[in-house]
Amino acid sequence: MTGKRQALVTGANKGIGLAIARGLAQADLSVWIGARDRARGEEAVGQLRAEGLDVRFLEIDVADENSVRRAAETVASEIGVLHVLVNNAGIILDRTRPPSEARMEDIKATFEVNLYGPIRVTQAFLPLMKGGKDGRIVNMGSGVGSLALIVDPTSIYSSVNFLDYTTSKVALNAVTVAFAKELEPLGIKVNVVEPGNVRTDLNDNLGALSPDEGAATAIRMALIDKDGPTGGFFGSHGRQPW
Repeated sequence: MTGKRQALVTGANKGIGLAIARGLAQADLSVWIGARDRARGEEAVGQLRAEGLDVRFLEIDVADENSVRRAAETVASEIGVLHVLVNNAGIILDRTRPPSEARMEDIKATFEVNLYGPIRVTQAFLPLMKGGKDGRIVNMGSGVGSLALIVDPTSIYSSVNFLDYTTSKVALNAVTVAFAKELEPLGIKVNVVEPGNVRTDLNDNLGALSPDEGAATAIRMALIDKDGPTGGFFGSHGRQPW
């Protein structure tokens, strides 16, 4: 994996994450397939290697401080610079309860993965990213992370009212801006993207878009050049409202 630009995608053993990893590898990056389940992660690696792509497995549970630390140490022992980080791992635990009945344990668990996960992974891998001058961090947000869209009756996202998932994605937008402000002087660009209504396990595969279609914006933002934006929220049609 030496000699190429290096990328890490969390939650990359299936769905949008796997599609992002494939797209980055097809763009000639060496890609670490981040997953908490070794068997599933190695299966994904085998699938992409069979396609002739340069990938390898990295065991990482974004909700576990020790797991993230070990993962960062593993990558640092093998490469000098990480060029691209895609914080894709995410969960929805309960799509049936209204906000007034949301369980606090579900809210906390959702935030551990969807919000604190990207924070702890970014902090852990920043030393490797600071070794270069053109790092790219992409956070996987959601259309429901836009306050403007969830109150717009013409938007599909206005029909969604998951307290834990929605608020975690709204907060992730603010986290993205905070990192973007700090890291811009270092040449590291940080953006958040929303994939659209994609068929994934999170929605019982009922979305209108394929994982490949949902991955396109994240791949594009991971590959932007030095004149590209930072601190923005993007979808397939460009900038999205906060």
